[in-house]
Amino acid sequence: MTQQDPQRPEISVLLDPSRADLRSPGQPRPVRIYRWRPDLPAGEPAPLVLVSHGTGGSGSAMGWLAGPLTAAGFEVVAVDHHGNNFLDGYEPEGFLFVWDRPLDLSLVLDALAAEGPLGPVGAVGFSLGGYSAAALAGARLDGAVLRALYETTEPLDGVPEFPDVVGALRAKVSDEELAARAVEAVGDYTDPRVRAVFQICPAIGHVATVASLREITVPVEIRWGGADTVTPYELDVRPYLEHVPTAHGRSAGPAVRHDDFYAEEPADPTARPRTAAEAVAFFTERLGAAGRDAAPAEAGATPG
Repeated sequence: MTQQDPQRPEISVLLDPSRADLRSPGQPRPVRIYRWRPDLPAGEPAPLVLVSHGTGGSGSAMGWLAGPLTAAGFEVVAVDHHGNNFLDGYEPEGFLFVWDRPLDLSLVLDALAAEGPLGPVGAVGFSLGGYSAAALAGARLDGAVLRALYETTEPLDGVPEFPDVVGALRAKVSDEELAARAVEAVGDYTDPRVRAVFQICPAIGHVATVASLREITVPVEIRWGGADTVTPYELDVRPYLEHVPTAHGRSAGPAVRHDDFYAEEPADPTARPRTAAEAVAFFTERLGAAGRDAAPAEAGATPG
């Protein structure tokens, strides 16, 4: 299905035959995409930005970020991560098998590359989407932390959409299958086509291995909320900021909360437009306009 209104994205569904649909195992994994194309003259491909939503969210809700990027000349593609988006409903694997998320984004790049040459590529993500973007740059998960997570009997903090998600996973997935998937969990999902990453309130920084974060070479820019209790700075943000050599970041404001980036009535209505403008500036510098080379990486951090 394609939306003809130029203010709205084109919507389609990609299928990945290498991974199964979480509700119909005999069918391929669906990945819905939302595609915003800039109004540019024909010629070289526009720089491209992939967008990954937060836990339980949807690419359809990321227009606040896609709109300014598209207006600045970027092609933008957001996804719905299967089993973890509010349009199709939730499955425990969608919340806990988080390494499927960077694979969704690489699937998008493969599909676009089949259409023609790609422009320079960046990735941006909110909350768990922040991990997804970082995984494309080389962040890898700690298997020991994941095993402890899957064995817990306590509700998980920060997952209000699915508080008994671990219990639901253990009821649905056998120990044998879980062991097999654990091998995938610690895999390397780097996509060398991604040249810059922007993280917004990134999640599970404490689950990424320090060694993998230290090996990231693409520029990474980070924003977080000073009042965020869902992905708090010390637990989730600081590991990215301190260990990624090319990372730079700052607080979006001491009173900014996690839900200021998706609530219909945010406590700070300036958080989204300010962060979107900063993402535009970052990707303009790092990816450039069509036909321009990306700028070199620059490291640094401003905690707070």
